[in-house]
Amino acid sequence: MYQNRKEGGGFVETQEMERIYDKYHESVYRLAFTYCKNRADAEDLTSEVFLKRFAYKKEFENEKHETAWMMRVTGNLAKDLLRSFRYRFSVPLEEAELVYHSPEESEVFHAVMALPAKYRSVIHLYYYEGYSVSEIAEIIGKSATAVQTQLYRARNLLKKTLGEEFYYENAGLSQCGR
Repeated sequence: MYQNRKEGGGFVETQEMERIYDKYHESVYRLAFTYCKNRADAEDLTSEVFLKRFAYKKEFENEKHETAWMMRVTGNLAKDLLRSFRYRFSVPLEEAELVYHSPEESEVFHAVMALPAKYRSVIHLYYYEGYSVSEIAEIIGKSATAVQTQLYRARNLLKKTLGEEFYYENAGLSQCGR
């Protein structure tokens, strides 16, 4: 599947585009949303990531490398957007109220979204997407030790925000997908 493209590269075929989109759309969107904190920008970033992927001419060794590439491009584009003049000096429109299964999920979600971007992204990749520390390190281009440190610091910030009792009653962020 990863080695059967035409010699010399070229754009991805329609069927392959559908497979890639179906496989990565949700993960790319959620990671973009953790950075941008609004749906419109997350959707724009998601579209941009897929345009880059469909135009990417090199082959991936395997699915793991493709996944890492998708997450890395998403993070990089999100960081570029956050640094842009337009984003820093615009006022976001009020987003529609999000639907949660329980008040605790809403509280956890808002606490995670309030974290600095570098902590928010590792929390998202670890708890919501289920990546290991070493996979996250590869995706964000940092050492596994740096990722562990960021997770540790993020958890401590969440404990302060949510309170020790809430944090331990709910086993940390286990309700978020791990």
